[in-house]
Amino acid sequence: MTLHTGWLAPTGQTRQATRHIAVGATTPATPLTARSGILPGTNDGKYRVGGLWMSGSGPMTATVYAGRAVVQGPAVQGPYSVTLDQDTVITFADGDPLNDRIDLVVLRVYDDQYDSSQQSKAAIEIVKGTPSAVPAAPAAPPVSLPLFSVKVVAGTSAGSNGILWSGTGIVTDLRVTTASVGGILPVYNNAAVAGAYPGQYQDNDNSHFLQRWDGTGWIAYPKEVGGIAANGTLAAGSYVGQFREANGVLQRWNGSVWANYHPPHDHETITTGATALTGWSLSSFWARRTRNGVVMLRLSVIRAGTDITASASGGIADFPLATLPAGWSPATTIDAVASNSIGSGTATIYSFSNGQVTLRDWSANGVIGNTSGLNVSATYVQ
Repeated sequence: MTLHTGWLAPTGQTRQATRHIAVGATTPATPLTARSGILPGTNDGKYRVGGLWMSGSGPMTATVYAGRAVVQGPAVQGPYSVTLDQDTVITFADGDPLNDRIDLVVLRVYDDQYDSSQQSKAAIEIVKGTPSAVPAAPAAPPVSLPLFSVKVVAGTSAGSNGILWSGTGIVTDLRVTTASVGGILPVYNNAAVAGAYPGQYQDNDNSHFLQRWDGTGWIAYPKEVGGIAANGTLAAGSYVGQFREANGVLQRWNGSVWANYHPPHDHETITTGATALTGWSLSSFWARRTRNGVVMLRLSVIRAGTDITASASGGIADFPLATLPAGWSPATTIDAVASNSIGSGTATIYSFSNGQVTLRDWSANGVIGNTSGLNVSATYVQ
């Protein structure tokens, strides 16, 4: 195993080591610190993170695969760039005779200048947990990056078939991602980590959209800019969630192909501004409009006048019910559904007269009595 670190060993940093650690990845956490994490990418571009992956390779052994990471120390120490350049086998201690335990696999940095460890290196280590009836993972040591937790069942040993690597709840992936400043961070086990500055971006694969940090939270952002590969520069993506521009169309790499990106729908909702007309009082109003101009609305009014009785054919005089808020009228006059618990009819919504809603007919011989409620529902395009 060779772990290359940058400007850590007091002597002997090679040109090869310097090239390996030139990762250019420091997502800010504070003005003086960076976010610890694994650099994203896999050989085939199908997955977000391949570096420092771990899988069982024997009854009590596992292999940690090559990869690159940034490990942030205290602010005074700065971030450490680390590269594991070959797959490495680690060995777990036998299980306790009576109780389960949880071990923690970490990427740890020792720096004698600060920790008096008499070492200046990086290491893949197993932090052994405490056996317990209800085991918990141990705390990560200083200046380390947790990679995986592993449950070691009581009595586990090489002679008892070892750790059940494919078992449910045995191995938990704890790796998180980092990226260069200004780049779009591919979320991996760190969706809830706060941003460092308004205008920072992350691609949330669980929610399937780009998010922008607004200073207090991650907000879905439909107008993706920044960190996007220019037209004609990227034939295949290197990780799920990468973006490129393709002849005027934004595309997202899904692990296999570039798919045209469809941002979440913008919409606006209004519950005020409707006005009841003579003989009616307003009970409630709700309307939603998408950015494409599709409107859905529901208007509820209460009769505040004489009873309305329909003829045997459902005929009634026209009864203006209400007007819509300014700017919410349909592009052309439409018919909508009017109803209550005992009858139904047709209401017309006009494209003029402030979007006046008028009841036109009702159930045969039906009566809308004083204080009776009436609902009008419609969907239309402006």
